[in-house]
Amino acid sequence: RTICVLAKRRGSVWSRKKPRENSMHENMESKNIMGKKEVTLLDRSKVLVRLMQAEDAAAVAQIEAQLFSRPWSEQSFQSMSVRPETLFVVVQSEESIIGYCGLMLVQGEGDITNVAVSAYMQGRGIGESMLQVAMEWAEKKGVKEFTLEVRVSNTPAIALYKKLGFETEGIRRNFYEEPMEDALIMWKRQEVDGTFTTSF
Repeated sequence: RTICVLAKRRGSVWSRKKPRENSMHENMESKNIMGKKEVTLLDRSKVLVRLMQAEDAAAVAQIEAQLFSRPWSEQSFQSMSVRPETLFVVVQSEESIIGYCGLMLVQGEGDITNVAVSAYMQGRGIGESMLQVAMEWAEKKGVKEFTLEVRVSNTPAIALYKKLGFETEGIRRNFYEEPMEDALIMWKRQEVDGTFTTSF
């Protein structure tokens, strides 16, 4: 099977810690700092990166089902769009959702759980632009370091993550299923002098 995606958590909705008891008002107030950003792709076309809304869940789940053997449900994406400890963005071209990216934000760390681009739109720099914006916005919410897992065979994704400053720090054996495969654990950490920037 051709792997058409960049990164994906195994299984259904992933959470490693109990969510903070933030109010919905606090969550939306924080997210309003970010909102939308227009980016230019490799072919000079422009797309919009914006925060995922609950109404985007159906379109996101459709892409998810096309690309993953164990996809998240529409309801899972709806939940993620409003949880205070998450940051999910979508890429919009005209009226269509063509990509999405999600992070869990826990104690200054951003754990990238999903990165996917519609198969027919790949190779245009959408994944890179989407990740850049998502990490910039996560930094505004206090994230200082980022981590993710990626299939060891996914050479294009690994190259992209290295380009964005990620380094391999370990392996999770048999992390993925269908097909079974190990995952590289990659981190983008603060610089030695304590500085951190996502301005690419």
